[in-house]
Amino acid sequence: MAINKSFEELLNTQQKKLAFFQNLILVAVADGYLDESESNFLVTIGDQLGLTEEETQPIADNISVLSFIIPEDGLHKTLELQTLVLMMLQDGELEESEYKLCADYARRIGYSQDVLDEMIDQLKQGQL
Repeated sequence: MAINKSFEELLNTQQKKLAFFQNLILVAVADGYLDESESNFLVTIGDQLGLTEEETQPIADNISVLSFIIPEDGLHKTLELQTLVLMMLQDGELEESEYKLCADYARRIGYSQDVLDEMIDQLKQGQL
């Protein structure tokens, strides 16, 4: 997945990039397992954001005490939710623990579960 120009503009600080990456990792490990496709997706996103392993290692080291960081901008929230759903779908399975995290994120940004489910269906079909 390529991050488009508007998303790059939204993630215009190191703090925003790391917060976004942290949210992705939380979904990736929600089922207790990071498979190869999820790992590759994280590496791709990290590379696109220009993050180094040294910058992201503290996130991985402290995953058990971290929680979602909700962005302030509405477009950022929506694009981040789409990316979280893409992370959830990376291994081809819709794990309940990952789904619950995405549902929590959706709720916290003001979206219903129906909106999340529609987004999941559209991303599965390659429509978003």
